[in-house]
This record gives sequence, C-alpha cells and structure tokens, in this order.
Amino acid sequence: MKQSFECEIGGRTLTIDTGRVAEQANGAVTVRYGDTVVLVTACISQEPRTGVDFLPLTIDYEERLYAAGKIPGGFIRREGRPSQEAILASRLTDRPLRSLIPKEWRNDIQVIITVLSADLENDSDILAVIGGSAALSISEIPFGGPVSAVRLGYIADEFVVNPTLAQLESSLLDLIVVSSKQAIVM
Repeated sequence: MKQSFECEIGGRTLTIDTGRVAEQANGAVTVRYGDTVVLVTACISQEPRTGVDFLPLTIDYEERLYAAGKIPGGFIRREGRPSQEAILASRLTDRPLRSLIPKEWRNDIQVIITVLSADLENDSDILAVIGGSAALSISEIPFGGPVSAVRLGYIADEFVVNPTLAQLESSLLDLIVVSSKQAIVM
C-alpha cells in the first residue's frame, strides 16, 4: 500500500514514502529532504542464527557516485570501498537503532541505506537515521521506535535546524540528536 508522509523541518519539506519500491524487503521507505533522496530497506532472516550471543544487525550505507551526477570512467568503473563519511553514517544509524531492538533477538537483520540523489546542500546521514527507523517500524522486526534525528548548527548567535552543508562550514556547532517520543536516544 502506497503511503506518503510530509512535514516541515528547518524551512524545507521532509517526505517519507513507502510502498513504491523494494516491495520484497520486510520494510522499505524513501526519504526526501530538499533534493537529497535515500532508499532504506530492512530485511530479516527467516530463522534465528545459532551459536551467537549478540544481536546480528548490519547497517550498510551505500554512497553512489551517480547520486551527485558523477559517472565513473576509465579503467575502474566500479564504486570503491566505503568512504570514511559512509562508515560514520552507518555507525550514526546503527547506534540509536540497535538500542531499540530486543537484545535476545537472534534473526539476522540487515538495513541498507542507498543514497539515490544528493543535492550537495542537505546531508543524507540524518535521512539515513530517519529512514532506518521508518523501515524497521513498518516491518515485522521487533523495534521499540520510531526515532527521529535532527542536526543543529549555531550560526550568527542562533540555533539552526538542519543547516545546509554550506552553513555548516561557518557553524560553531554540529550536533546530531536522535530521540524517541519518550527520551533522547543518542
């Protein structure tokens, strides 16, 4: 079933769509903020993994050069290994979501965040957290969410919600807050 949710944050519209793509995943959403778009899918294994004493959760943040309008050329045509920013975005997404899944859960969970479009104005890491929460919330995975994320900057003696990448360069603060309805998670 196709559904769309919109809200205004920091003077721009955040849109979450579901039911349009990746219908074989247990949960899939696209999140748009400005012209930055991410696809987030959540999948779960049918059977629990045996012999493990930890939550088998994998978060993959996939940057694609085509999202910024670049096509690899020459001899090497494949995307390389994840950048440092991609690894940090994966960790930023993992930390608040992992704490809201039951510790005794043993089925493999994989959340894949794919940047479909990057407008070079709005950072996609906040959208990854929001999308990961939404994808887990609509799946059958036991999840104590949803959560939301926001980035705060401090520019010209004022707090700015979700500053652009250009504004962040002159900001005295780069703070990311993830919270549920009840409390701050990270």
